[in-house]
Amino acid sequence: MPAHVSGVLHAGPSPVWLPYPADVNALMPSLWGASVSKDDAGVLTVGGCSAPWLAREFGSPLYVLDVADLRARAEGFASSFGAAFAAVGGRARAFYAGKALLTTAIAGWMAEAGLGIDACSLGELLVARRAGVDPALVGLHGNNKSDAELALALDWGIGRIVIDSLPEIERLEAAAAARGVRAPVMVRTTVGVEAHTHDFIATAHEDQKFGLSLTTGQARAAADAVVAAEHLDLVGLHSHIGSQIFDAEGFEVAARRLVELRAQLQEAHGIEVPELDLGGGFGIRYTSQDTPGTFAQLAEGLAQALARACREAGTSLPLVSFEPGRALIGPAVFTLYTVGTVKRVETGAGVRTYVSVDGGMSDNIRTALYDADYSCSLASRDSRAEPAVVRVVGKHCESGDIVVRDEYLPADIGPGDLVAVPGTGAYCRPLASNYNLVPRPGIVAVEDGRARWILLPETHEAMLAADPGFAATAPETAEPPRSAR
Repeated sequence: MPAHVSGVLHAGPSPVWLPYPADVNALMPSLWGASVSKDDAGVLTVGGCSAPWLAREFGSPLYVLDVADLRARAEGFASSFGAAFAAVGGRARAFYAGKALLTTAIAGWMAEAGLGIDACSLGELLVARRAGVDPALVGLHGNNKSDAELALALDWGIGRIVIDSLPEIERLEAAAAARGVRAPVMVRTTVGVEAHTHDFIATAHEDQKFGLSLTTGQARAAADAVVAAEHLDLVGLHSHIGSQIFDAEGFEVAARRLVELRAQLQEAHGIEVPELDLGGGFGIRYTSQDTPGTFAQLAEGLAQALARACREAGTSLPLVSFEPGRALIGPAVFTLYTVGTVKRVETGAGVRTYVSVDGGMSDNIRTALYDADYSCSLASRDSRAEPAVVRVVGKHCESGDIVVRDEYLPADIGPGDLVAVPGTGAYCRPLASNYNLVPRPGIVAVEDGRARWILLPETHEAMLAADPGFAATAPETAEPPRSAR
């Protein structure tokens, strides 16, 4: 993108990386769910349901989930990694990273595909339990776990609690002792890998809030403390190097360093830590510029690297687990918007066309937060107009309220048209807000010509009901005087 003194948001309207489309109406299949296509009239369909029908029945903005695509991705990940590790004499399993997007239905579909659930909060644990997920296949993450989260994890009997600090070991030991149980513990290890991704989603370098440093000896100290604790079982070592990663090299380095720590613990304590978790972070294709590998390619490379590291360390192959989130749910969802205002602005480097839609940063903050890129397509009709570079923006009171920074749409795009943005399954709805008091959209699951809500949209009425103001019915409390405390 051409440089500009005010930053990339004000650069020229014709980015050099954006390929000129041979057909501006055509979809790039690798950006969309497997059942998404366009008919002869240019109308986008998913799972046998058309975009205009979905907009009429459920409104917009709307998150649309391709159920068949999600099932296939989950099953494909599990089978690819299972086969690759079996080929080197090992085993692999997957835990869906619920932080990407979790509802009761999604948790159930993941369980049906043989995946566990990786949770990061009390709410995510409750959803997994409500969906009937086997607690042995549920894990709990978090750098600041609450007492309620630890209590539910122990009382429900989940299969892994990932320790993130030294004080947490003492808290968990006390909570497990009070219940007369043994808590299964993994130690989250900061392995010092610099993942090639945005700073906010790179999580294995030293200067960040997650994990225990391998370099400084904190990870080893934590593992030693868990082994010595009366009510804790060391079931694994964990690392997570970041998100939206295409290069498997970082995972391979992390695996080798975890294997080395595992070998040290075996020598010191005579125990063989049964599992290594390499986290998630597998990238997806948001635009034509993204080049992720296939599940099979990633799995084969990682299986070979781990087997080699174990041979060099003189240890057996552990059970290896992964936590895919974005790679499963991301491409299975698109967001459907209705176009309102179209404005053409002279920038000094040409005319930029702003296409305003009825959502924005309240339903997709990632462009503003991570400088993320997205694509889009006209979803409601065919067009014979010339392709034109547009910027799809939201309705909020922020200049950074951008959904799609640059994409080709037909030059006759106008009010009432539908625009679909692919790849919005991961982190869009979980990070959604009520900025400008805009209700958050719901999620519709589509399969075999049928559609149903799996997450209801918010309403203004519900939002107002949560705002009692100074109404007579609003409860009042007062802090007692110090003498009464």
